[in-house]
Amino acid sequence: MNAWIPTAAVIGGGPAGLMAAEVLSRAAVRVTVYDQMPAVGRKLLMAGQGGLNLTHAEPLPRLIARYGPARPWLEPIVSAYPPEALIAWCNDLGQPTFTGSSARIFPRAMKASPLLRAWLRRLGDQGVEMRTRHRWAGWDPNGSLRFRTANGEIRVTPIVTVLATGGASWPRLGSDAGWVAYLADSVTAFRPTNCGFQVDWTQHFRSRFAGRPLKRLALRFGSDTVRGEAMIAASGLEGGVIYALSARLRDAILAQGRATIELDLRPDLTLTELGGRLQGPRRGQSLANTLRKQAGLAPEAIGLVQEALHHGATDQSLAVLIKALPIRLLAPFAIERAISCAGGLRADALDESLMLRQRPGVFAAGEMLDWEAPTGGYLLQACCSTAVAAADGALAWLHRQG
Repeated sequence: MNAWIPTAAVIGGGPAGLMAAEVLSRAAVRVTVYDQMPAVGRKLLMAGQGGLNLTHAEPLPRLIARYGPARPWLEPIVSAYPPEALIAWCNDLGQPTFTGSSARIFPRAMKASPLLRAWLRRLGDQGVEMRTRHRWAGWDPNGSLRFRTANGEIRVTPIVTVLATGGASWPRLGSDAGWVAYLADSVTAFRPTNCGFQVDWTQHFRSRFAGRPLKRLALRFGSDTVRGEAMIAASGLEGGVIYALSARLRDAILAQGRATIELDLRPDLTLTELGGRLQGPRRGQSLANTLRKQAGLAPEAIGLVQEALHHGATDQSLAVLIKALPIRLLAPFAIERAISCAGGLRADALDESLMLRQRPGVFAAGEMLDWEAPTGGYLLQACCSTAVAAADGALAWLHRQG
């Protein structure tokens, strides 16, 4: 008598889908990964262009707190597959890691391609089959999965399914949220996060400084202050310090129609120190030269000061303006250019094993779930942790069926 070999379909070939496939296939489940793109791992490769920030070395309670409102249901999931587990997994693939000065953890290779190649070799050795150019089209009336291919529609009836179809950011890499149509009653609308924001620059400022970096600054919004860098875009601001507070900024704009941040262009100087430098007579110097020579500002920062003065910021000293330069943000950039997104499949639509309550045997993981986090390794960590949880849940469900 032949042994029963359970079958699983994993929909989505990003980090969450590949991790779920690894856990399932390691347990002798016959796994097929379906992805609508020509190749799997595209978003992972994109993330690798910035060094592939895998996770973060901060204490686990602090790391889990980064997930904000999703913390209650994510905490046991991330705790069960914490950063140490992800680091060990990476090392086991022959890709040793290191911890950077900001406590972010990267592969020593500082790119994703060697890790992805090793990962796909392992999955192949474990019998995982990859089917690309297969776009999921929901279920038929009998519960079979429907896929659209170049040769027409096919239907598949696995015993268990893991959905890892991604969110709505970077749709050109495959995560276009087309799956929402099949689970609409269980989804919170997607919203951009880790994104830039629109600013009404003057044409002069936009034409001169778009694409230029703002270095060594501090951003304040309410009680929060973040130090780092930003990038001037033709339509606004983006970059690290903006991304760090993007969820709060987005929600403030949603509630109030706009949000005003303050930039400290010389965070290394106190207001008194800066005021002292600017007290002396200009001796015929232009404002730009005064800001460059006495305040030590770069051309981009000088442009911001002049932009603020153009918009009427004249009721304060120059030193105060440099230390608290107001910028009104009008709206987030479109979700298509956001690093990640909030929204997705609601936690109350899933049980504790990440199985859909309305579809037994169907589990979900990764960015299609309703959670968000800042950049810094938290995104990939949660994708992998939820994938392990969903795969473990699927294995337990298979055991009960067996």
